Amino acid sequence: MAASLAPAMDAKTTWKKGKCVLRTAMRAVERPSCGRRRCLGSSAEPGLTYRDAGVDIDAGSELVRRIAKMCPEIGGFSGLYPFGDGYLVGGTDGVGTKLKLAFEMDKHDTIGIDLVAMSVNDIVTCGAKPMFFLDYFATGALDVDKAEQVVKGIVDGCKQSGCALLGGETAEMPGFYPDGEYDLSGFAVGFVKKEHLIDGSKVKAGDVLLGLPSTGVHSNGFSLVRKILEKSGSSLQDPLEGTDTALGEALLAPTAIYVNKVLGMAEAIPVKATAHITGGGFTDNIPRVLPKGLGVCIRKGSWDVPPLFQWLQKAGRVSDAEMYRTFNMGIGMVVVTDKEGAAAASTFGAKVIGEVTEMEAVEIV
Repeated sequence: MAASLAPAMDAKTTWKKGKCVLRTAMRAVERPSCGRRRCLGSSAEPGLTYRDAGVDIDAGSELVRRIAKMCPEIGGFSGLYPFGDGYLVGGTDGVGTKLKLAFEMDKHDTIGIDLVAMSVNDIVTCGAKPMFFLDYFATGALDVDKAEQVVKGIVDGCKQSGCALLGGETAEMPGFYPDGEYDLSGFAVGFVKKEHLIDGSKVKAGDVLLGLPSTGVHSNGFSLVRKILEKSGSSLQDPLEGTDTALGEALLAPTAIYVNKVLGMAEAIPVKATAHITGGGFTDNIPRVLPKGLGVCIRKGSWDVPPLFQWLQKAGRVSDAEMYRTFNMGIGMVVVTDKEGAAAASTFGAKVIGEVTEMEAVEIV
């Protein structure tokens, strides 16, 4: 088995070929209490940004646009390949610089769950059931005990998502990585029948956004997290304000796996689209599942923002705009359904967080 190593980006820019979702450029606006609108990112409040931490989401989007000229059918959370009466659905991802925290805390038994989650959560947005997973583990000098812990997490993630760990690649490359460090990539393949494909094509104004809770920061935004830790002088051993949990423990909490939840919802209610809230937050991910001409209005008070995000915003003096463009803010997956489907939100542990609108923008009110 072989695989290639690509540079990890916290922004998790995707350019997979496929027809799973529709891509449309949108502007994001935030509506302050006075009722006037301003563009997200224009806050006068000083504070850290994702760009300050070294990640340029706009540059990632520009790369996607350039690749799209060579491969027009890209832009979805995953790629589709026609197969029999359905589609094989593929996705690939990593865990970004969350690895840096795992190294610092010398905790390696859950980072593999993150690796699986990032790929299977992408392919389930199409309604695909994951079939198998492949991993790529690269390091300068192989530490067998540490690698075993990583693979344990991968096995746990595969069990949670109901897929097989089919194999993987272990690459030992002396001089390429700092001592004690490694990098990870994951690859998931699933299947969905054509009649069960979730592609966003039926989304219309008035449809409802349901939010499924996250378990924390998940596996995006950690370059900004690390910058906030550095600038605030905080330690991973410090208690997280308002909780009995240490900062490091809260930050390393494994990414939630939404496979069973999303597939269960699709069987019970009309699921028209799903968006995995990764790098780019709400403003860059939700538009990827909307037909052209539509936008969304998200209501900030419709769910409780977890203490971890409150601490990050306060410690980094991060604007609301930047928070909602970088982090999941406690909502890891957004499901679009009709009003009748929304009535069953609580059955699945979901919150009604907004609605689809006729204005081609992401409003946060």
